[in-house]
Amino acid sequence: MESNRVVFNQQQQPEFFQLVTKRVNDYFQENGKSRYANLGMKLKSVIILLLYFIPLCYLIFGDVTGLAMQYGLWALAGLGMVGIGLTIMHDANHGAYSSKKWINNMMGGTLNLVGAYNINWKIQHNVFHHTYTNILGQDEDIRKTIIRFTPKHPYKAMHRFQWLYTSLLYMIFPFVWILSKDFEQYSRYSKQGLYQRMGRSNRQALIEIWVIKLLYWPTTLLLPIYASQFGYGHTIAGFFMHHFISGIILALATQPAHVGEDMEYFASTDNNGNMENSWAIHQIKTTANFAEKSPLITWCFGGLNYQIEHHLFPTVCHVHYPEISKIVRATCSEFNLPYKSHRTFFDALVSHYGQLRRLGFKAA
Repeated sequence: MESNRVVFNQQQQPEFFQLVTKRVNDYFQENGKSRYANLGMKLKSVIILLLYFIPLCYLIFGDVTGLAMQYGLWALAGLGMVGIGLTIMHDANHGAYSSKKWINNMMGGTLNLVGAYNINWKIQHNVFHHTYTNILGQDEDIRKTIIRFTPKHPYKAMHRFQWLYTSLLYMIFPFVWILSKDFEQYSRYSKQGLYQRMGRSNRQALIEIWVIKLLYWPTTLLLPIYASQFGYGHTIAGFFMHHFISGIILALATQPAHVGEDMEYFASTDNNGNMENSWAIHQIKTTANFAEKSPLITWCFGGLNYQIEHHLFPTVCHVHYPEISKIVRATCSEFNLPYKSHRTFFDALVSHYGQLRRLGFKAA
């Protein structure tokens, strides 16, 4: 990432974040609730982990009697991977799963089980994305790629078709991560001294990355190939389908929250890096919710349809977002701040792809 300094405007309505934080804290105290995972979240974690590991184990040790069954097991494992990414590891790596650090580390480490390094994820997501949301050159979720996510991105002719090819890139994203992204991030993060902040030496981080990769590929590909009675071609196809499913769902569950037609985008262009908004108000202006009235979406997406609440209170477990959203919405109204929310998931997708299409024209 670029090393430009970013300074948020601490003078802009500082009382907003103070008040909304007090109200959220009061909610937990007055109702005698913990900010962390409740029984429902713990049961959900068990279901998700079983959804991932049972199909994978059956592909290796079970009696797979038909191709439909084999592909079905790969699909279920893909959904399990989605659940780990959107719920278990996400809350835990934010420190929101438990008040105990070792539990957060253990549950956050479930990301390692699906081939990606959780320490890199923490740096990319917790540090760069949550701090510098939609700031080009700082937010790693909108890095300069062949997708033009913001009007601040340089325009290229190929962007005219990005609303068509973006879904394909979303599908192959897991392969990029398990193959090369962790090593590419290591190259940058090690030079910036970021692993030391996470309690790792550069050498330790590199060893852990290699161990994850060397365990993941044999377990999820080579062993199923060896066990399959239908040949390696179908197993490889199932392996790819497994990751395609997880890639598209993970992307579509998260990208519309920040890349949409009503979002705001920024770039730190001067040497001082001064921003016009405070950090909290910046999060409000660069984030949108969707499908707030759908318990199914909330359960499946790990509460990430409540992105506003997640960005303001990332250390609160997502099971509490529906309730605290009422507090956040009311406080935004008092301070005349926008509270962006799409009525349905489909509306959020229309806004997301509409923005991608609009940014495919240079005038955008």
